Amino acid sequence: MDTPDFPHFPADFVWGVATASYQIEGAVNEGGRGPSSWDAFVVEPGRISNGDTGEVACDHFHRYHEDIALMKELGVDAYRFSFSWSRVQPSGQGAVNAVGLGFYDKLVDGLLEAGIAPSPTLFHWDTPLELEQSGGWLNRDTAERFADYAALLGEHFADRIPRWITINEPSALTLMGYGAGIHAPGLALGFEALPAAHHLLLGHGLGVQALRASGAGNIGIANNHSVIWPVSDAPDDEQAAGIYDNLTNWLFADPILTGAYPEALAPFLLPLPDADLATIASPIDWYGINSYNPTLVGAPLNEGAALVDGHALDASLPFSLREIEGYPRTDFDWPVVPEALTELLLNIKSRYGDQLPPIVITENGAAYNTGPNDAGHVPDTDRVTYTDSHLRALAAAMAAGVDVRGYFHWSLMDNFEWAAGYSQRFGLVHIDYASQKRTPKESFYWYQRLIQSAKSR
Repeated sequence: MDTPDFPHFPADFVWGVATASYQIEGAVNEGGRGPSSWDAFVVEPGRISNGDTGEVACDHFHRYHEDIALMKELGVDAYRFSFSWSRVQPSGQGAVNAVGLGFYDKLVDGLLEAGIAPSPTLFHWDTPLELEQSGGWLNRDTAERFADYAALLGEHFADRIPRWITINEPSALTLMGYGAGIHAPGLALGFEALPAAHHLLLGHGLGVQALRASGAGNIGIANNHSVIWPVSDAPDDEQAAGIYDNLTNWLFADPILTGAYPEALAPFLLPLPDADLATIASPIDWYGINSYNPTLVGAPLNEGAALVDGHALDASLPFSLREIEGYPRTDFDWPVVPEALTELLLNIKSRYGDQLPPIVITENGAAYNTGPNDAGHVPDTDRVTYTDSHLRALAAAMAAGVDVRGYFHWSLMDNFEWAAGYSQRFGLVHIDYASQKRTPKESFYWYQRLIQSAKSR
């Protein structure tokens, strides 16, 4: 590879790439698929940059063979994708859609034939619309329906799928979808969104139990985490940072790994049945971490709301988000601070000790919007630099004793980036959305060489 001093990774370390159903599949009205919360959200005026939708996306539903071939060329061990719940169960409950399930049969079998381990996420934010209209994750019943859905997928795929993820980033769905209204379903409930957090975590626990009962194993969750830095050592700033840290990190990790919610958030949570917490803490085999950059937090600002990816937050919140200065920035305006990944992993190890199972980095990557040059090449050197530096930071955490078993780059290909539409490109493969032409970028070939080198050591 290009960097001969690159750190050593274990021979059995898993190298992968990741995507999500609504972001790449398209074909939203084909094959019996039912509508999801995101199908309803994207058509609301002003919700999505440029009015983009996932109606076609990367047309993966029709081009999955092409995408499997790209992954085989890349040399990854595993592919993290997500099932579309409403493609499998159009209403989120009841009868299975045979065509939708058949699509995933073909995808899973194609991956296995290519020597790539299917590593699906059961739910990546696209709630079946019928369930959303009945309260979505604010409704406890959705957790029960998720368990039924997990059981049917487990029963169907347990003999072919070696690694499972229950839910992707319950914190993002809770805080961005129900709390701030930036993502589907677009509700701005503030702290009144916290029941969604509990029901998502309950769904995770019930899902773990359902998968195990079906014979599936090697189960984890993909939680997003960020190091939270106070803007100063002033008491108000440190208090605000502590609130935000609990709200975005520990609210979603503590119940899974310790069986209890953070004490600091107890005033915001209704009394909960002990049985719920025991279910949420159902043992998992590994813990997935999605991480991109640190977050700087201070006391509320008098001049108004904080911003998240250009969207205003409620100015009455007990914290404000500040800009991290002095570091390079991605095209999504996120700071590039690789050493924060080392700090995060060491913090998590310190917090949970023996309660922490092995870790898998289930997402890490960056948005750089470089397109093909006149020769048809995509020289996305910034993505190479980002990934190189973050893998070095990961290796540093491992050298310090953090047990990390794998790394999934976000993303295999450019895709529908939620509220940002198609304005941000995270992929190792460039997508021309007009023609659907796939063009591997410089970062694709760099990652390919890295994997080859790691396996040959």
